[in-house]
Amino acid sequence: MDIATIINRSPNNILKGIAGRVKERRLERDLTQKAFAKRAGVGYDAYRRFENTGQITLHNLVLCAIALDDVEGFEELFTKKSYQSMDDLLNTGEIKKRKRGSRDE
Repeated sequence: MDIATIINRSPNNILKGIAGRVKERRLERDLTQKAFAKRAGVGYDAYRRFENTGQITLHNLVLCAIALDDVEGFEELFTKKSYQSMDDLLNTGEIKKRKRGSRDE
């Protein structure tokens, strides 16, 4: 992985990218920040901060997704597993699902 990939995948860049896409969808619907925040049930100041900085609570982000009728991404979050080999895939049935972690690091 090169430095450009690492830089582009920083938390701040990911958050700003999400905020930019939400803003684009808001503008497609011809809504002001204030009107969209009200429709989503998010405080105007919190929504404005989100568009400017990418910072938002997860709860408010889900409310924005609901207002944009785009919650599928949240329902799929953390559900996909990647496998390194066919053996890993075949052995998934043998792996015991953990109910709690064992490390305190």
